[in-house]
Amino acid sequence: MLCLFSLCWNLFDVHIVICMFGFIERKKGLFLLSRWKHFDGMLVLEPRLTREAHSLKVEKVLFQGKSDYQNVMVFQSATYGKVLVLDGVIQLTERDECAYQEMITHLPLCSIPNPKKVLVVGGGDGGVLREVARHASVEHIDICEIDKMVVDVSKEFFPNVAIGYEDPRVKLHIGDGVAFLKAAPEGSYDAVIVDSSDPIGPAQELFEKPFFESVAKALRPGGVVCTQAESIWLHMHIIEDIVANCRQVFKGSVNYAWTTVPTYPSGVIGFMLCSTEGPEVDFKNPINPIDENDNECKSVGPLKFYNREIHSAAFCLPSFAKKVIEAKARK
Repeated sequence: MLCLFSLCWNLFDVHIVICMFGFIERKKGLFLLSRWKHFDGMLVLEPRLTREAHSLKVEKVLFQGKSDYQNVMVFQSATYGKVLVLDGVIQLTERDECAYQEMITHLPLCSIPNPKKVLVVGGGDGGVLREVARHASVEHIDICEIDKMVVDVSKEFFPNVAIGYEDPRVKLHIGDGVAFLKAAPEGSYDAVIVDSSDPIGPAQELFEKPFFESVAKALRPGGVVCTQAESIWLHMHIIEDIVANCRQVFKGSVNYAWTTVPTYPSGVIGFMLCSTEGPEVDFKNPINPIDENDNECKSVGPLKFYNREIHSAAFCLPSFAKKVIEAKARK
């Protein structure tokens, strides 16, 4: 059946488009996708930040609610398993979450010897915790997540992701990551992983220079940070600012890497990896490759995406991005 028309509403700062395969039902200020008896529903999300649309076939809406910070939705998709959506933007799907969670975690932790104390900012779904837990050298993991609803929903609907919370080394702090880092003692952590959503709403501060200064203060000499850093296809203007801020703040290495995540806008997502002044960190050549010791953490299952080769390959950039990023990183 061909799509003859579409209906559009403004929702969570996005547009929801349902093309003659279903209709919208409104409850408690949220729009629900309902299905006609004989037609399939398609949910199309168009974040303002990207001005793009991506559609997934919705089998069933499993949860929706509004926390103090954002709208939260979980639905069962036809092809990507369960999907977590925050303010209308896909955060993870069961099918491709490994590409993001494994890379944002192992790119920094495999670049330094024997990380012992790690801080995760954001990451309420628990996926980064799951990956940090693979590192036997880690003795303590703090996670600071602002939205308890994200934690609770992830534990209920994404147990294979939120399994990280079951590790006894984990201590959960519900609160503002910016304030948490400001209060952290100097040199507290070997690594900080910033698993943030896009730089709008509650996550905006996590992309600004004062936040990076707090991160640098909390890291030991030669400590590392990895932060979500958008798409080279859509957000080079944002990436330029992030690189410039990091170059001013971090006196060690400043690098950009990327990976593929099919359900993210443009199908890719990037990471900023930086180190503080101290022992030199060569992010491009892992000295602590987790794939060689993966059998040490059987409780979370095998790695699905990360390996030594893809670690190094993640820093190979297309020419247009390499030129801009290297120019900013040198200043």
